[in-house]
Amino acid sequence: MVGNLVSFNIGVELGQLSALLIVLLLLAAWRQHASFNRFATVTNFLLMSAGMMLMGYQLTGYFIA
Repeated sequence: MVGNLVSFNIGVELGQLSALLIVLLLLAAWRQHASFNRFATVTNFLLMSAGMMLMGYQLTGYFIA
């Protein structure tokens, strides 16, 4: 029972590590292209905007409630 659980968890972790390695290799290759810089700039702007809106929403609830 314990052996099966340990084997399952090790398999899951190895699968996650291999998926992470593939993603990192693809991102490293993509960073060499100009499209990566455009995508990164737009994505960062959108993430920061969403964070500011969420902060405003939270502060509104804090001061009104």
